[in-house]
Amino acid sequence: MAIIKPVSDLRNYNSVLEDVSAGSPVYLTVNGRGKYTIRDIAEDDEFEKTKAMLRLICELNEGRESGEEEGYVSAADVRAYFQGKRP
Repeated sequence: MAIIKPVSDLRNYNSVLEDVSAGSPVYLTVNGRGKYTIRDIAEDDEFEKTKAMLRLICELNEGRESGEEEGYVSAADVRAYFQGKRP
């Protein structure tokens, strides 16, 4: 269940922080509208990893689509390209 509190409750921040736990963030509102989230640091790390994974999946999907539209480069051509880059 979502815990929603007005940002003014941060005046007594200890009571707000007691409600925060992994999988149960506290959402803070300003003038009745959602503005901030307080969540457990372990959950935040997992969130950042998930965002990075989604960015990687999007990049890989763009590469696949590009390969399908413009044609793929052979492994031999890629190898030759990178071997030519070595000093």
